[in-house]
Amino acid sequence: MRAVFFLLIALLLSSCASMETDPTAGWSAARLYSEAKDQLDRGNYEQAINYFETLEARYPFGRYAQQAQLEIAYAYYKYDEPDSAIAAADRFIKLNPRHPHVDYAYYLKGLVNFSRGRSFMDRFVKRDPSDMDPQPLMQAFNDFSTLVQRFPDSRYAPDARQRSVFLRNELAEYELKVADFYVRRGAWLAVAKRSQYVLETYPGAEVTPRALALLARAYAELGMTDLERDTRRVLEMNYPGYATEGRD
Repeated sequence: MRAVFFLLIALLLSSCASMETDPTAGWSAARLYSEAKDQLDRGNYEQAINYFETLEARYPFGRYAQQAQLEIAYAYYKYDEPDSAIAAADRFIKLNPRHPHVDYAYYLKGLVNFSRGRSFMDRFVKRDPSDMDPQPLMQAFNDFSTLVQRFPDSRYAPDARQRSVFLRNELAEYELKVADFYVRRGAWLAVAKRSQYVLETYPGAEVTPRALALLARAYAELGMTDLERDTRRVLEMNYPGYATEGRD
């Protein structure tokens, strides 16, 4: 009897729960979007996400659902869910490649990866740099570069350019720190490869003369005298006074 009693109680509670009404039932797409935006502006990101998702589920077509796809990416970003933010931005780009605000989706991807990589940049000088993964910042660099290339007149392009320059210099600096790590271990081939990578991947970076000098030194240690001489010539022509740094 006790088992039957508890079963009846469970069924009763289940029935009551199913009778609970959805507070958003009957809301139009416009109202769902308005309420979601209001929660987003208030910093209630989880609730905003719930409203945006409800809007997409109930009204999958139309401008409100389309805009919700973009807004939810930002909401995830602010809610500190970077993977979900990137996925939402990618989904918006795939579904709306010609949308007038698709440039923002690319920009948002860059911001998400930039934020994910900040802690990496804060600590990479304190640990063995060869063990670090700069992938988030490398992806942010690619995201911002893509935005600038595809949408040079975008309102977000100026900031993307500035962030790209910053990231280029930071990533190039990181690669040279890895090269310095190999210098201390006498791994000159690895030093040469890292230096070449900096020069090829981040042209114009602030550390370019250091990369050239380190490359020249690596060639010298490897006995590649012709390459050493050519590298020192390039270094002296472009950065006078820096040519002797390669042997320090």
